[in-house]
Amino acid sequence: MSPAEHSPVASAGGRALNVVVGVTGGIAAYKAVGVIRALVLAGHDVHVVATEAALRFVGKPTLEAISRNTVHTDPYEGVAQVRHVAIGQAADLIVVAPATANSLAKLAAGLADDLLGNTILASTAPVVVAPAMHTEMWLNPATVANIATLRARGITVVGPGVGQLTGSDSGPGRMVEPEEIVSAALGALRPRDLAGRRILVTAGGTREPLDPVRFIGNRSSGKQGLAIAVAAAARGAEVTLIGANLEVSAPGSVRVEHISSTLELAEAVGRAAEDADVVIMAAAVADYRPETVAESKIKKESQGDRLTLELVKNPDILAGLADTRHAGQLIVGFAAETEQDPERLLALGAAKVARKGSDYLVVNTVGWAEGFATEGNSVVMLDRAGDIVMEATGSKASVADRILDVIAGA
Repeated sequence: MSPAEHSPVASAGGRALNVVVGVTGGIAAYKAVGVIRALVLAGHDVHVVATEAALRFVGKPTLEAISRNTVHTDPYEGVAQVRHVAIGQAADLIVVAPATANSLAKLAAGLADDLLGNTILASTAPVVVAPAMHTEMWLNPATVANIATLRARGITVVGPGVGQLTGSDSGPGRMVEPEEIVSAALGALRPRDLAGRRILVTAGGTREPLDPVRFIGNRSSGKQGLAIAVAAAARGAEVTLIGANLEVSAPGSVRVEHISSTLELAEAVGRAAEDADVVIMAAAVADYRPETVAESKIKKESQGDRLTLELVKNPDILAGLADTRHAGQLIVGFAAETEQDPERLLALGAAKVARKGSDYLVVNTVGWAEGFATEGNSVVMLDRAGDIVMEATGSKASVADRILDVIAGA
């Protein structure tokens, strides 16, 4: 499968996007490398337009190696190809990261004294900026006014965050992490087809304690559930994510509740599902839990050569949701299976969706090196009758959008 077929932007019809990443002269320019890399790995064609000041922080060879394209800086290069406007005209999306106070001021004023300014003015593509500067600069009335102007023009502003800045300074002004920038940027291209819908997503893997130290768990990182939550928020939904021992963090667009065990998950889901239009159970839930939990650490000296555990069955959260759903509520389950034979995998999925009573079931193959804790996924989505309604292979972001396409059309 070619990189273009892995594009995570459903609104772009699955094609690779032409993305311009503008890099300006701030210390956070080193983080732009992560933004560029994530976009390239998602299958997009990335062209870097750097200011001369940016290249004092990150070298052109680095940006070219990561983007796999020539880095442009000079508006007087490629005059015969009218490059100073051609780059912007060809762009599907423009991301400026970091966006310094100076670059934001120039953008708000419509200045085009460098190649980046020309590129943005010549483009009709969505523009996403990730501010990065010292707190005093971010809070300065000039910057506040410039940000208000840019937002009024439809430019997406992601961040800044609060944290450690250059030197000993700390406060608002820190550029957010590359993952959040990329999510917001791709979100700017997504349809708002879930606006007004309240979506509950579960993610991660539950842990069943044996004692204060140990637990029975699974290898789920929560990446797929988080990708669904982030994509749903970008498409206009009001999203609540119940995370079981998440190894990844969620952006501010998603409300997160953290839990650990299956019983805690059942309680949290029961509350949150009452107001949800859609419930997506992407968490990997333990089928059993220890019958008793030791109050102190279990010592091997007191157990001998064998330790016997008595396990009791956990409640079936998905089936319970299907039984008690309110009118119009859509229930989507997940099934992680190690079965490698496609026909037997589908048979397992069809039997499970019938047994659980959910509206849809997303079946994915997991193993030692696939599914859990990876960047990609391969899924088949079945309806209540066990028929295939969608198949997807690619990044977890692209799979999330394919799942949401089905939900949006339901």
